[in-house]
Amino acid sequence: MAENLKALRRRLRTIRNTKQITRAMEMVSAAKLRRAQNALFAGRPYASKLTDVLARLSASGTVAHPLLA
Repeated sequence: MAENLKALRRRLRTIRNTKQITRAMEMVSAAKLRRAQNALFAGRPYASKLTDVLARLSASGTVAHPLLA
């Protein structure tokens, strides 16, 4: 009976440790996601202006460049 109780306690401790590791991994992934989203949002104004500039250059017809043709 004591062996069974000991095994059960060991199993509970293992489950608690696994739960703690899982929570830590979730927190790390959430932080990485937030960082990536912030980088994406910070780059949007730049990408928008760059698209506008390239569209104007392409539409003007005065720039002779193979990538803008």
